[in-house]
Amino acid sequence: MSRFLGIITDYEKFVKAFHTLSGLDLNYYKENQMKRRINNFMGTHGYKDNYTDFVKALSKNDELYDAFFKHLTINVTQFFRDAKLWATYREKIMPNLINKDKPSLKFWSAGCSGGQEAYTMAIIMAEYFPGVRHSILATDIDVNILKQARLGVYEERDFASTPRPLLEKYFTLINNKYQIKDSLKKNVTFGEQNLLTDRFQKGFDLIACRNVVIYFTDEAKDILYQKFTDSLNPGGILFTGSTEHLFGKNHLDLKSVSSFFYRKGSKATF
Repeated sequence: MSRFLGIITDYEKFVKAFHTLSGLDLNYYKENQMKRRINNFMGTHGYKDNYTDFVKALSKNDELYDAFFKHLTINVTQFFRDAKLWATYREKIMPNLINKDKPSLKFWSAGCSGGQEAYTMAIIMAEYFPGVRHSILATDIDVNILKQARLGVYEERDFASTPRPLLEKYFTLINNKYQIKDSLKKNVTFGEQNLLTDRFQKGFDLIACRNVVIYFTDEAKDILYQKFTDSLNPGGILFTGSTEHLFGKNHLDLKSVSSFFYRKGSKATF
C-alpha cells in the first residue's frame, strides 16, 4: 500500500512541476487516462516510473519536451471528420445562423489542432455560402501544432472524409502533400490558448470544440462549457464532438437543436 501511495505522490509532484514548466495543469484531466499516456511515453523514452528524472529531462531537452507535449495534447483529427455532422452543419445550422441584418459571422475552432477543423469551416463558407462575410478564430495550446496549421500543408490521410472535388478545388498538390490555398487562409486567424485558464473572446455565432473535453474531469467540463456559453451571442451555436453530449447541463442556457449542436437561448428553435 505504501508503495502505491508513493507512486501517487510522485505523480502529483510531477503534475505540479510540469504545470510550472509548461502552464498546462494536468489536474483538469482525468487522472487514469493521463497517467497511462504519460507512463507510456516515459517507458518508451527510458524513464519508467521515474517522474523526477523525467521532468528534469523535459526542462533541459526541447526536442523531448515538444514530443511529450504533442503526445499529451492528442493532436489527431482530419478534414470533415464525422461527415454526417458536417452535412448537418451545412444544411441546417448555417442557414439558420445567416442573418441579412448581420454584416458578418464570427466562428471559433477551439482546440484546433493542425487547423483541419478551422479550414473545413472555411471551405464550407467558400463553397456553399460565398457571399457571407465571416471570420474564423482557431486556437490551441500546442505552439508547434499551430505552426503546422498556419503553414496549411497536409498529408493524404488528413482527407479520408473529404469529398474529392473539394480537395481538388481548395488545395494544391505539391510533392505528394496538399497545400491549402491562400484564398481560404485569409479568413482564419490562429492563436495560442489554454481553454481552461485563459479568458475567452465574446460575440461568437458558432463555437466548435470537438473531441477535446472527453479527456477533462467533470469539474473542468463544467468550467469550459460555461465559458463557451458566455462567449456565444444569443442564438449562437456550440458544436461538440460525436461522443460529447451535454446531458445534465441544465444550468447552461443551451438547447439541443440537433445531435451535438446546442443553441444559446431558452427559446432556441429551428
